[in-house]
Amino acid sequence: MSERIDVFGCQFDPLTLASALERVDRWITEREALHQAVGVNMDHLLKCVEEPFFMELVNRSDMVLADGQPVVWLSRRYAERPLPARVAIPDLMEAMFHFGDARGWNFFFLGAKDEQNAAAVANTQARFPGLNIVGRYHGYYTEDDEPAIAKQIADSKADVVLIAITSPKKEEFVDRNRDAIGPVFVMGVGGCFDILAGLHSRAPKLMRENGLEWAWRVIMEPKRFGKRIAHDFTFTKHMLRRERGGDPTTDQP
Repeated sequence: MSERIDVFGCQFDPLTLASALERVDRWITEREALHQAVGVNMDHLLKCVEEPFFMELVNRSDMVLADGQPVVWLSRRYAERPLPARVAIPDLMEAMFHFGDARGWNFFFLGAKDEQNAAAVANTQARFPGLNIVGRYHGYYTEDDEPAIAKQIADSKADVVLIAITSPKKEEFVDRNRDAIGPVFVMGVGGCFDILAGLHSRAPKLMRENGLEWAWRVIMEPKRFGKRIAHDFTFTKHMLRRERGGDPTTDQP
């Protein structure tokens, strides 16, 4: 495994889309343990810097991907070596559908509202008629429900669990239930179920390639993402602290 790259304390795997998919395929083939992948965008990176517990959860994951182009840009300035590429979670998920369809992988969809989850499953099944979707469960559960959900996943013989739940709830779910879930590949997919359900669309390719997908999300959902993106810009204070030789994970200059 390649040595990870530290970007403001968050430990990223230096992967491309192709090498990330290759690693997922190896884990599913070996089926030795639960492996978890997380995608870190600027919102997550800011949360990591400001909340040590969340940083620890992320860094314990088996695969940490640069889900946002600004994270790649930061690595070019502040890391010992730059990240090779952005690996957008929606792109990896789509690649996994194509690859998994051919390889016979079993998928489980966890998260979002029940009707959105059902629509995401139905639309994905329509696009990939041969894809094995072996179970689903909505994301509005309590901690008391978790043992039953973990058992449902284990009983389904899933190879891949896609989790569309906010952070850190999804990381905590996996952390608490990894033994009961068993040897699967788990990946947080953010708002991807809304896209699969047809409720929202991704940014045009040109915007994605130029690191402007965040702007598209603000345009499409200003109430949901406007304040979040504005908050993400407060990351500049951590950049300034680093420029001055301070530690961005503390309040010390």
